[in-house]
Amino acid sequence: MVLPEWAFWIALVVMAVGLVGVILPVVPGVGLIWGVALIYAIAESFATIDPFTFATLTVLAALGITADIWVSHAGGKLGGASWKALLAGAGCGALGFVIGLFFGGIGAIPLGIIGTILGILLVEYKERQDWKEAAQASAGWAAGCLFSGVIQLFLSLTMILIFVWQVIRG
Repeated sequence: MVLPEWAFWIALVVMAVGLVGVILPVVPGVGLIWGVALIYAIAESFATIDPFTFATLTVLAALGITADIWVSHAGGKLGGASWKALLAGAGCGALGFVIGLFFGGIGAIPLGIIGTILGILLVEYKERQDWKEAAQASAGWAAGCLFSGVIQLFLSLTMILIFVWQVIRG
């Protein structure tokens, strides 16, 4: 069953909100776009968003949702961070995230990022006794974090374009 045109436009508007969420971490991003595609596909019994297309969207969503983890980690490794520092950064980031939730939720993402950077910085300094190298490892993680946003934006746009293409072609 093909859905009416207004359903497509509502789905597209919600996907645009998801696209904004890639840039503003307070709003859900890639996951929201995938969720809209899932609801649309189920509602229309996979008529235009066929199982192959949906599987493709799912792979892109999985890459986008996990990009923060694997790209930030790769950036930290390229910056010279040890596995201990990355593990400490993840722990401090989680702690910062939880503490940030007590500030109306808006502090969760910033404090999570700050916690991660501080965790990496302190462990690397403890191991190397060199602030410059410790800062370089933290900066590598931060650069990876920013680059993951670029990857998420690209994947989100790709998902939306695939969705639009499939619905328009019918």
